[in-house]
Amino acid sequence: MNNSRYIRQTVLKSFGTEAQQKLKNAKVLVVGAGGLGVPILQYLNAMGIGTLGIVENDTVDISNLQRQVMYAEGDVGKSKLDVISEKLQQQNSETKITGFATFLNRENALEIIKKYDIVIDATDNFPARYLINDACVILNKPFVYGALHEFEGQVSVFNYKNGPTYRCLFPTMPGSDEMPNCNENGVLGVVPGIIGNLQALEAVKVITGIGKPLAGRLLLFDGLQQQYQQIRFQLEPENLKRTVLEASYEAISCKVPHLISADAFISSLDSRETLQIIDVRTPDEFETFHFEKSKNIPLQELAQRWGEINSSQPVYLVCQSGIRSRKAYNFLQKEMDTPIYELEGGINNYQHYAVNS
Repeated sequence: MNNSRYIRQTVLKSFGTEAQQKLKNAKVLVVGAGGLGVPILQYLNAMGIGTLGIVENDTVDISNLQRQVMYAEGDVGKSKLDVISEKLQQQNSETKITGFATFLNRENALEIIKKYDIVIDATDNFPARYLINDACVILNKPFVYGALHEFEGQVSVFNYKNGPTYRCLFPTMPGSDEMPNCNENGVLGVVPGIIGNLQALEAVKVITGIGKPLAGRLLLFDGLQQQYQQIRFQLEPENLKRTVLEASYEAISCKVPHLISADAFISSLDSRETLQIIDVRTPDEFETFHFEKSKNIPLQELAQRWGEINSSQPVYLVCQSGIRSRKAYNFLQKEMDTPIYELEGGINNYQHYAVNS
């Protein structure tokens, strides 16, 4: 370890070389390399974490650049994992970078997480957070939570020294219609940097033993008012007794939608069959990219405009990530008898598959 590299940390009397060595020995898993993951990875890497694991299976999109500041225009279309791994190694060649080109799921979560000392949630969806929580409880690993919404953010530390878990704060997963969607609601570019850095700080505190981690406390950040608040919550002992993962981490929905995979959708597009594709994104998103002959009916207008859909033809619903098409499916299956399908993972998944196939 190059001691002069970290001199600005080791001269701190309450940190010193002992804490720096703990960082070097630590193995940290970051789930997601997007808005939160980028600042988390940049600072932990710079500060001297010995091993960084990265779970990410997405590609860089032009819309990411507003907040995911490690990526550049020339990276658009490339694997986020490949780009960020290379740049992190350039930043600090002493760090061991291990990439997992996958999305965390029920089948791989325990196997991946067990190799690490601490997990940092840099995802943007509820199913992933419940999965991370449950896997960390089973494996007795602490995890640092972060979430974003428009101009606001949240941070906490769960399962720290048998303390409160994510389910102690949020006992059950919300239904698909209750979930906020960043494609609709958005986030101010600088906010992920603030929340991601707070998550990195909490991870450093957990690893080194300095300060008091946010266990049993939820930090709320309001960027417009520049205010921080804390909410205390208690451990529910039953939540520490988990020994197996849930059978599914899908959002609660009245009916299971009919998903069509990206490869099957591409095959259908290449065939002579004319598909009735309904794009439920905003008009601006539709203008940026859309499938030929698809019809744009934004989700917020669907209740008034669903009569424009041909009920004698199957319906193929698309959106950016699959969240809005799920909501559209839940609405349309009550109104129409025709077969309705969703593009699994939305246009993001389609573009990733198209680039890598």
